[in-house]
Amino acid sequence: MKRSLDEHAARFDEQASEYDDSKSEEYNACANLVIEHAAPGADDIVLDLATGTGAIALALAPDAKRVVGRDISDGMLAEAKRKADDEGLENLAFDTGRFREPAYDGPVDIVTSNFAMHHLSDAEKREAIAVIGDLEPRTFVLGDVMFFGEPDPDEPFYSPEVDDPATVGMLADAFTDAGFSLTAVERVHDQVGVLVAERSSAAGDAAVGE
Repeated sequence: MKRSLDEHAARFDEQASEYDDSKSEEYNACANLVIEHAAPGADDIVLDLATGTGAIALALAPDAKRVVGRDISDGMLAEAKRKADDEGLENLAFDTGRFREPAYDGPVDIVTSNFAMHHLSDAEKREAIAVIGDLEPRTFVLGDVMFFGEPDPDEPFYSPEVDDPATVGMLADAFTDAGFSLTAVERVHDQVGVLVAERSSAAGDAAVGE
């Protein structure tokens, strides 16, 4: 991680009010795929990590039993809470938390995150995925900056001075080590994608059922 969590939080505090309007087509395509693959049912509890202004959380809330959003930025959380209030959504809970310390120990069926884990180093990503695995969700849907080929720092999806994206292979290994199996890989761009991981036992049960 090339900046401290406090530095990242301060940066996002400053961006919070304009964050939603600053996103690229690829970012929005990635977010839509995360929402599509998460697909919670009426009894599902969703944990949305690095929830930002709540775009994923708010989109999933109408179909889920409950959505819990966690972020390191107070400014982003304030925007998420405001939007939830504006939409009259009452099954949402936003609070401070991070990938490796989500500050949540309740039941969770689905974990989602979009465009945030690339701020962590590869070792920190592995630790984060292991922590999420310990929560025993059925599914983890990760949208992020990730390398399908050779990294190109001239592309607009990451800044080498602040970001530290991983290769798809590294992320796949981390999921496997944490007890997940990849069930879908969506390539939005050479450096943007969505990975869908399921608990290995759940993926095996689904295969038997088919």
